Amino acid sequence: MKLALAGIGKIAIDQHVPALKASGDWDLAATFSRHGRVEGVPGYTDFSALLSERPDIEVVSLAMPPVPRFDYARMALEAGRHVMLEKPPGATLAEVHALEKIAASNGLTLFATWHSRMAKGVAAAKSWLAGKTVRSAAIVWREDVRHWHPGQDWVFEPGGMGVFDPGVNALSILTEILPLSVHLTAAELDFPANRQTPIAARLTFTGNASADFDWRQEGPQTWDITIATDAGTLVLRMGGNVLEIDGRAVEGDDSIMGEYPALYAHMTRLVEEGRSDVDLSPMIHVADALTLGRRNSVEPFEWSAAQ
Repeated sequence: MKLALAGIGKIAIDQHVPALKASGDWDLAATFSRHGRVEGVPGYTDFSALLSERPDIEVVSLAMPPVPRFDYARMALEAGRHVMLEKPPGATLAEVHALEKIAASNGLTLFATWHSRMAKGVAAAKSWLAGKTVRSAAIVWREDVRHWHPGQDWVFEPGGMGVFDPGVNALSILTEILPLSVHLTAAELDFPANRQTPIAARLTFTGNASADFDWRQEGPQTWDITIATDAGTLVLRMGGNVLEIDGRAVEGDDSIMGEYPALYAHMTRLVEEGRSDVDLSPMIHVADALTLGRRNSVEPFEWSAAQ
């Protein structure tokens, strides 16, 4: 199938483009971006022109930041194209529900992706947890925003989600693998004095579950989920790509490069079967944290650590 990739930034270049070029199912036939380009692929700076001039393109994959994404997704669906949404699928829950209705009314596929659910250890973790009694679950997700989002001010603007941009990856795994549902009961959010979104967050859920997100970690990064059960302890490391049971590695490796190929393979199946996949449970936890969270003002954040 021919696909247009909209939003040619870091995540598109690092993950979407390699996954598409390696796939036998997809032809990256065009891009849309005001600034970015993919060598050898026709590029558009006008989204309406792309849709009108390329009726051969069946699918649009949207990888731009969440705030402007709704209008492009709506335009693509109304033009009869299947749509794939980078995580988080939108700036608000309501707009994703609206897109879901448009897709359904037009018989189109809408896929709200959660790439961390495709990490190598996640499916095995879900299988191992099935039927077990969970005693506690703890997420520790700490990374360096300067490394992963260099100079990208949008992550600190309203709708950018702040530390929940990576944190929702952990929540997408938790909501996928836990054999019970949990909901947020309390949150504490650290907002830099000069920014609009949190740089750190500590969450408490029912079921003795917790999450610790921080965007200020330098050196080695931490992406761990530990779940204690009546039959042993499971740990997912490296963002879900390494699974350990009672201290023994049983699945996966430390590469994250299999996640986006798996997303595009799933999109292939959805289009072929005429289905959509729009699970908003990870984003609901984020919305709840921003509603319930106690706000702390912390030191200003500047992109240059010396500032």
